Amino acid sequence: MSIAIYREYIIGGCFASTIFLRRCTNIASQELLINEEIRDAEVRLIDENGNQQGIVTIDAALRMAEAADLDLVKIAPTAVPPVCKIMDYGKYRFEQTKREKENRKNQKVIELKEIRLSATIDQHDMEVKAKACQKFLGNGDKVKVTIRFKGRQIKHGDIGMDVMDAFYEMVKDAASVDKPAKQEGRNMIMILVPKAN
Repeated sequence: MSIAIYREYIIGGCFASTIFLRRCTNIASQELLINEEIRDAEVRLIDENGNQQGIVTIDAALRMAEAADLDLVKIAPTAVPPVCKIMDYGKYRFEQTKREKENRKNQKVIELKEIRLSATIDQHDMEVKAKACQKFLGNGDKVKVTIRFKGRQIKHGDIGMDVMDAFYEMVKDAASVDKPAKQEGRNMIMILVPKAN
């Protein structure tokens, strides 16, 4: 990622500008340092069986990892001295990727759907919107119910509140109120969530 810095200045009465491009890198990297990438003089070492080996020089730690035919991985870079572990880094990354994929698969993304009503909505139109709202709630999504007041309707918030109450009566078997109906400027908003079983 690069960031452009734009500077303007006046030279001899003339207006001039310069654009500098600066390369930025991520401050925190998810990748762990392994083997020769580790530049510390001493590390606290954990062997492949999980036993503490104490504080050793980086050369001794690399030799032990090489003798075990495994990698030396810096697992706690902020510790003093840093903690390194002897492990099979390829296997570790594979298992970590597998866990992340499993977590993503089990994760349910809750979306916020919106239903728009009007202060003068007809009964049949409200029934159609209520049916759509129940479908969204059945899928586990939150629903934002909005009434937009037009013209002089803004003075009659009580009419909008009556419409919201009537709409909630239609969907109350599938919904719970997360945020009650409230007028915010020209809009009245109510947020519904699926009813807990």
